[in-house]
Amino acid sequence: MTSASSVRDAINARIDADRDMLVELLRQFLRIRSVNPPGDTREAADFVRGILDRFGVPHRTLSAVAEMPNIVGRWDGARPGKHLVLNGHMDVFPVSNEALWAAELRDGRIYGRGASDMKTGTLAAIMAYGYLHEHRAALAGALSLTVVSDEQSGGRYGTRFLFEQHPGVVAADACLNGEPSGLGNLRFMEKGTLRFSLSSSGIGGHGGYPHQAPNPIERIIRLTSRIYELYHLKLGDLPPEVDAILTSPETVRTADALLGAGAAENARRITVNIGIINGGLKATQIPTACTAHLDIRTPLGTDRDVLRAELLALADEHGCTMVVNEDHSYPASMTDPEGELAQILRRNTRELLGLDAPPVCSLGGTDARYWRWRGIPAVICGPSNISMGTDQEHVTVEEAIAVIRLQALCAADYLAGTHRADEPARGGA
Repeated sequence: MTSASSVRDAINARIDADRDMLVELLRQFLRIRSVNPPGDTREAADFVRGILDRFGVPHRTLSAVAEMPNIVGRWDGARPGKHLVLNGHMDVFPVSNEALWAAELRDGRIYGRGASDMKTGTLAAIMAYGYLHEHRAALAGALSLTVVSDEQSGGRYGTRFLFEQHPGVVAADACLNGEPSGLGNLRFMEKGTLRFSLSSSGIGGHGGYPHQAPNPIERIIRLTSRIYELYHLKLGDLPPEVDAILTSPETVRTADALLGAGAAENARRITVNIGIINGGLKATQIPTACTAHLDIRTPLGTDRDVLRAELLALADEHGCTMVVNEDHSYPASMTDPEGELAQILRRNTRELLGLDAPPVCSLGGTDARYWRWRGIPAVICGPSNISMGTDQEHVTVEEAIAVIRLQALCAADYLAGTHRADEPARGGA
């Protein structure tokens, strides 16, 4: 029987040989304008299917709506074992810098929308699924691939659709997700979110006659100021064992280094962001309406029902209406950082890159939550998140290759059915 180390050797050699091809594949992927909104990923799906067809691996397409396909596949190893699912999405943020669609390679960096969030991590999942298929006779269990649409808008037609309509596709023992995480840390949890709009209206009037009509903008300003006063940076009600992880010196040091100074403390606190305010037509006119859109991020342990009720009461007190965006509101999630897949990722990060990977909380949301909510361990292995969504979004070539290598080797180790505690890693990033 082929050993686990032989499979790793073969995968490392294949990635080394395919290096230039992998860089070009990523650049091709980045040139596809799979922007959400509107969320049409059909061209990206064709690209993914083309790669899978060249590997000769099983796959099929499941869609809630035609323009948002989801590519899924599964193959089984030679003997019973655990089932790992790889997850990534094809949709990306809108752009204001059209040059990102060129996917330019410059000074060791690939610039493009999705380079960070998350076509690098998604390509890594696709390649891991294909590379390991060639060695399935040496592996146990099963490997599944889920390349989805609609993540940027909450997953209603993507991962959430799969869980609701095709649960057998996503049911597994663990999930490895390729969202931007940065190398050298273990993303084991993420904050929850409550997204909502606040609106106020009136009859309007002349700006010199404020005694004749209420000002909807003033109401919204007073209400949002009160929300900031009550909740922004309020310490969450974290379970003590989780708080101990988030305040450990190695986690604080790593979180602040990768996510910016203050990130570690941010993970423990509620944050409020007003992203959009619309209202008024002219400075001398009392507006007839004003609307604000807010995003509140909540640590694990926050009672979201209580928070929601308090916000509704505040809105009513200020003469405003609150409407929750249900597709974008969800509780926090976490995975045991000492779990099997988590430890495999930490070990490979240390052996391949020479970096420790202490547990860190994600400040944004990922589809990993859908597995965690169901008690299925889910960890994240992707490139740096620092540039995601910016006009300079990029990934370094070395980081892209490292992510591809890490995902493939972590999947191989998980399906090998052994911890390899005393075996050194082979190959570099």
